[in-house]
This record gives sequence, structure tokens and C-alpha cells, in this order.
Amino acid sequence: MISKKSDEEVNAFLEANNSWLLVSNKLQKQFEFKNFIQAFGFMTQVALIAEKTDHHPEWFNVYKTVKVDLTTHEADGITERDFALAIAMDKVALRF
Repeated sequence: MISKKSDEEVNAFLEANNSWLLVSNKLQKQFEFKNFIQAFGFMTQVALIAEKTDHHPEWFNVYKTVKVDLTTHEADGITERDFALAIAMDKVALRF
């Protein structure tokens, strides 16, 4: 079973990765790109990572914006999987 991170661990992650927010007990970030093609390219690259790690984001795309929420449903909260996917998303976004 995957263990849920403590409030202290989540807060430490947020301090170290201050572009992410805690909203409704989920890690949340909004990514902005130059256009739809870049936003979709970002989502495509992240989808490959998500599938490989069997951890999928909740996300919403409109034109050049991708809003992401990360949580681990089976742990009913934020886990190491969410931290890892958030960091991976930030790295992918730098390519655009």
C-alpha cells in the first residue's frame, strides 16, 4: 500500500517547489504555453511518463493552458507518486 504524506512533508514539498499549490488536498499547478500545440505536446510527453509509472494526473486543457491536480486516490491524499510526477511535469515543461 502507498502511504499518504504528512502535512509537514507536503508543506516541505510546496516550499521547495513553490509553483505548486495545495488546493482541496491536491497538488495543483497551471502551466501556460505559447500555443495549443505546445500545451498538447506537454500533455503527450507527460502522458507517457504517467502511463509508465501507472500514476495519472487529473488535468484540464483549454488552448494554451493546462491545469493539473495531483493526488493518489488509493491513499486518499498526496503521496511520493504525486511529488515525483509534479517534478517530472516541471522538467517536461522546461522543454517548451
